[in-house]
Amino acid sequence: MALRALHDVPAPAKLNLFLHVVGRRADGYHLLQSVFVLIDWCDTLHFERRDDGLLARHDLGAALPDDDLCLRAARLLQADSGTPLGADISIEKTVPWGAGLGGGSSDAASTLLALNRLWGLHWPRERLAALGLKLGADVPFFIGGRNAFVEGVGELLTPLPVPPQWLAVLKPAAAIETRAIFASPLLVRDTDPVILAGFLADTSDGFGRNDLQPPAEAHCAEVGAAREMLQRCFGNARMTGSGSAVFSRAGTGAEPTAAMPADLPPGWVGRMCRSLEQHPLVGWAPD
Repeated sequence: MALRALHDVPAPAKLNLFLHVVGRRADGYHLLQSVFVLIDWCDTLHFERRDDGLLARHDLGAALPDDDLCLRAARLLQADSGTPLGADISIEKTVPWGAGLGGGSSDAASTLLALNRLWGLHWPRERLAALGLKLGADVPFFIGGRNAFVEGVGELLTPLPVPPQWLAVLKPAAAIETRAIFASPLLVRDTDPVILAGFLADTSDGFGRNDLQPPAEAHCAEVGAAREMLQRCFGNARMTGSGSAVFSRAGTGAEPTAAMPADLPPGWVGRMCRSLEQHPLVGWAPD
């Protein structure tokens, strides 16, 4: 029997344990190296199949832009597959935008994985990832389903086991547009490339850095203030992605090494997260 609905579909956020800008392509895209790790801070999506071919999004929390990545992902999959089916997509948004947590890209990836099942397409993961790259550089990572060493513009993924750990994440009120950071004259674009073995050999908190952090802190003072707050509590604080969220490793035991900072400024959000071994939907597309 054909599926009619998929409810409570998770879309987890990610953190960049480091992020190096190692060059720039002729078309202007920056070449990166990073380690992406999934965390248990998730948006939740619900899908109901429509037989009339229409696509509609329903916001169950904060209002999203009219043409968000979920709708764009659904339209792209619908057009490329030629399916006559549509969907109602409802979103409970909890991962903040403009934070460097990949929330929009994760929503798009979960949409592709869910509609691939709901519409009975049975596309393999590699085909979905290629489609996802048209939506954004982070989307293939979420479709891949595993923590990874990431290269290129985000499309070259090497699965990487990351030890389970607590990660304290702090998002100031400000959001940062990625384009502004990559256009900054303060951005270092020629960090020496590293090899995967270098990351695996260095188990300390000091491996690498986030090259986007200096221009982000110059652009938005709240990023530096959030980083200093976590540094006092946990040490090893740094920004994730293009910001504005920052994080610290907070231990590998049964409990974090310290509590999240209390009495945050208005509009700030703090959350103690656990790393995920793999994406909750890792089995939703054949390899």
